[in-house]
Amino acid sequence: MESRPKNKMTDSFIRLEISLPSGRSEIVAVSQYGTIADVKVAAQRCFGQRFLRLAAPDGRLLDPTDSLSLSNFQDGDSLAAVALQPTIAATRMAFAMGCVGGNRTVTWGHSLGGGSFGRSTAIRHQPSNIQQICATGYAFAAVSADGAVMTWGDGIYGGDSSRVQDQLRNVQKIFATDFAFAAVLADGTVVTWGDAENGGDSSKVQDQLRNVQQILATGFAFAAVLADGSVVTWGTASHGGDSSRVQSQLRNGPQICATDHAFAAVLADGTVVTWGDAENGGDSSRVQDQLRHVQKIFATNYAFAAVLADGSVVTWGDAKRGGNSSRVQDRLRNVQKIFATRFAFAAVLADGSVVTWGTPSHGGDSSKVQDQLIHVQEICATEGAFAAVLADGTVVTWGIAGNGGDSSRVQDQLTKVQQICATEDAFAAISADGSLVTWGNAKHGGDSSRVQDQISHL
Repeated sequence: MESRPKNKMTDSFIRLEISLPSGRSEIVAVSQYGTIADVKVAAQRCFGQRFLRLAAPDGRLLDPTDSLSLSNFQDGDSLAAVALQPTIAATRMAFAMGCVGGNRTVTWGHSLGGGSFGRSTAIRHQPSNIQQICATGYAFAAVSADGAVMTWGDGIYGGDSSRVQDQLRNVQKIFATDFAFAAVLADGTVVTWGDAENGGDSSKVQDQLRNVQQILATGFAFAAVLADGSVVTWGTASHGGDSSRVQSQLRNGPQICATDHAFAAVLADGTVVTWGDAENGGDSSRVQDQLRHVQKIFATNYAFAAVLADGSVVTWGDAKRGGNSSRVQDRLRNVQKIFATRFAFAAVLADGSVVTWGTPSHGGDSSKVQDQLIHVQEICATEGAFAAVLADGTVVTWGIAGNGGDSSRVQDQLTKVQQICATEDAFAAISADGSLVTWGNAKHGGDSSRVQDQISHL
């Protein structure tokens, strides 16, 4: 009698036990000819959550590209899984998404704005163990745990870091104007690249850039706060790159905010110093006597809004673009946070309601959704629309429809939202289950269908 042939399907699969730190475990079956990425995807399906990183029993993190056969795993072996935190960044026209501690980045949107890696930066050159993704208006920069940097997008505006690549070592954090990057190294020095006139060339102040703690930016200039509390600026002089007029006042580590064209610094005594383009926030003389006990400052591209200790608000800059809040002044009480599109503000009050002002079409008029704006937790903005995340994780949008102000097409998918990011006219939301929902201008990131199948591999 002939013996029954073995089940080839069964023989070609191995079973692995995957355990979470909580103690929960699941058995997954994957092809023995597959990769660690296949195990990861199977585990994510079993646990109902994305963004897992697998580790061997000895704690060694596993490379998703490694084959199972070469990894020497046997049927019945156990692996550990750790949940990673997704992170998303945006240029004006594209998104980049990865996970902190992950080793892949997914991009979508317009290729000229960083929506693809291009020929010079192949996927295999992506930084492992990603810690941060930063963006100018047209390029991305990703920092890995070892302090290395990878850039892509428009080369002129930061996507090409070859000129300074040998200096980009032990990078701690990266900051950006619309056209240039500034990286703070472990020793507190700074490396810049991108458009020279708009922050990419810091040679004139390089000897001053020591013990840098933080960097802020307008669209065209940088302001670095040093360990001794002083401030160093560079970039386009008229847009904040020249702080000589107020330099003597910039002491004790001021809290700095920026429009696209000017800086505003909150001093230790709660007063405010401004510099840059006068019409766009650089001149606060009209409201200077009101700027007392300032707690924090927020900005549209052209105006500032300062929240005082009593929860009231003082505004200045371009009147039509947020600099005049007189129409809603009596409602601006107990303000907790303020968010901004390019031309309008949205203030969240202590009771979770929202007050808006500025250019009506760009989010300054929220009357059509006012009754829905309750228990608001966070707000994100494109150039012309707002998206508010409520306490139940649902989303309310208003403003220019083509800029993301109309989310009706994806409204049923916007549940348990935990993060929202925006290009100039599209939104991307990440839900608790790791799903990605996008809307707005399809060419600038509002359509993520091309990369949806890649998200589970992050």
